[in-house]
Amino acid sequence: MIEIGVAGKPNAGKSTFFKAATMTDVEIANYPFTTIKPNIGIAYVRVKCVCQELGVKCKECVDGWRFIPVKLIDIAGLVPGAHAGRGLGNEFLDNLRQSEGIIQVVDASGSTDEDGNEVGIGEYNPCKDVEFLHEELDMWIFGILKRNWDRNLRRITMEKKDPVKFLTEQLAGLGFEEYHVKEAIRAVGTDLSSYGESELKRFAGELRKRRMKMVVAANKADKAPEELISKLIEEYNAIPTSAAFELILRVAAKNGYIKYLPGDSDFEILKPLNEKQEKALKVVRDFLKKFGSTGIQNVINKIVFDVLDYIVVYPVEDENKYTDTKGNVLPDAILVKRGTTAKDLAYMIHTEIGESFIYAVDAKKKMRIGDDYVLENNDVIKIVSAAR
Repeated sequence: MIEIGVAGKPNAGKSTFFKAATMTDVEIANYPFTTIKPNIGIAYVRVKCVCQELGVKCKECVDGWRFIPVKLIDIAGLVPGAHAGRGLGNEFLDNLRQSEGIIQVVDASGSTDEDGNEVGIGEYNPCKDVEFLHEELDMWIFGILKRNWDRNLRRITMEKKDPVKFLTEQLAGLGFEEYHVKEAIRAVGTDLSSYGESELKRFAGELRKRRMKMVVAANKADKAPEELISKLIEEYNAIPTSAAFELILRVAAKNGYIKYLPGDSDFEILKPLNEKQEKALKVVRDFLKKFGSTGIQNVINKIVFDVLDYIVVYPVEDENKYTDTKGNVLPDAILVKRGTTAKDLAYMIHTEIGESFIYAVDAKKKMRIGDDYVLENNDVIKIVSAAR
């Protein structure tokens, strides 16, 4: 399952974002370092189910929408200097190493300073928070590189090792792959022996850009000054969000007061509300009219599909009825990286199926395809193998 880190400074609304996205019980409070150990929960990307295109009915979607799980990791708040042990230190940077992408939750209202302490609305520039996270990650990677740099250079020279392969092995624990290292070296300079401290910092930054893909959630947009939201959108392509409003809607829907799906642009009231509830939902509805949604679902979809470049495929056993062996219609929707082949999919289903792969069938076109067929979004695929 895809793992996505939720990062940012204390009191930016990370825990509220996490709870609104996953409906997992976490402690929420308006003081720094509410989160100590990382919370882990399941959120979902939202896509139109392929059942509508195929003209069949499945039991896996809601009103034609398919919700596919991804794992969210709510990292404790980071403050400037965390890489050097400030705040809660860099153990929380370590928690990001397992994340494939990062959602940075920023207090777009400018009502918390760099350490997460409350100030007046608009008194702090939230763009600084985006830059400080980049800086912290860069310095964290730089510290890891610097620790063994001279020794690694000697080994590369004396043992005639391929520098890209060797450094990739050294950085494997951080999730770096060969192409990350190769592209970063090309950007800084291929003569590693000429790297001083400034070049090594640049190298760390280039590695971070390639490995740690991010989406900025401009949170607390319900009370943020227009100019701060506009600046975050202009400079970082941020998505305006209100985790607090999403949580209100999710709880109201869970308790049967409204009909609402994450990502909807409106909701339907299902039973009588008291005056306080009506007032709260009116404020939320006004926000939805202005921004189109609470933004939470947009952020999750953007990190998975636009930034990490995943697509959705539907494996089936019966290419004519689009069912599994039990007759369930389109029982599974799988997120795979763009560029995944039919044989890759077979291995993802089960190692034995991949090893004994014979061919696959494009169920939409009723056409046999080979192991090197590159999957497309919304493909419905049957795998034929000797293991089945």
